[in-house]
Amino acid sequence: MKKHEYYVYITTNPNRKVLYIGITNDIGRRLVEHYANRGKPKTFAGRYYCYCLVYLEMYHYVNNAIERETELKDWRRELKDKLITDFNPKWKFLNAEWCGEWPPRNIWGDYYQALKNPPSS
Repeated sequence: MKKHEYYVYITTNPNRKVLYIGITNDIGRRLVEHYANRGKPKTFAGRYYCYCLVYLEMYHYVNNAIERETELKDWRRELKDKLITDFNPKWKFLNAEWCGEWPPRNIWGDYYQALKNPPSS
């Protein structure tokens, strides 16, 4: 049976002033998408440069992940800050840990293929 993984995640901008909460089934791909959209006004994360991962939770069922994302979006900023600090006290950007390299040298193409098919150890 295929194991499903869904991530509820929080990204911030490089100055750690703006938070974005999202859900995805492929955290590496999603971070690259946010990075590719930086500075583009059509998306919230793009408009505010929210591509720096500071928090995530993993779920096996999409309904649980959606419920948690909705819950977190309703929280006040102070509670979100505490959640992040409890998980990641220095608010270290976790992108490299989930993407292998950061920033990505290639936004799509070879980088995306390498992300989907990492070399065997």
